[in-house]
Amino acid sequence: MKPIYHFEHVHILSRDPKAVAQYFHKMFDAKIIEGVEADGKPRIDVEMNGLLIFIFVDNLDETAAELKRRGVEFVVEPFMKRPGLKISFIRGPENVRIELLERS
Repeated sequence: MKPIYHFEHVHILSRDPKAVAQYFHKMFDAKIIEGVEADGKPRIDVEMNGLLIFIFVDNLDETAAELKRRGVEFVVEPFMKRPGLKISFIRGPENVRIELLERS
């Protein structure tokens, strides 16, 4: 069975996340949301008119196995982040990190 993919949010890795957030704010009227990760590191999110883009799948373990067969490199193997949410990260083109999610 082929995985079915859906989009929910995008991660942008940057050397200067505040500048990137300011760009989205200036150009697209995006809302800048500053917070702190569970490990204490600062986090900056950008929300544009409710648009968040993730990739989530129905069965992350099966999807991971299929993606590995296709040659995908996993940066973070699937794990249960909290009850009802399993996540992993893969490396895309040009070192882009792509988060995969399974919600139950």
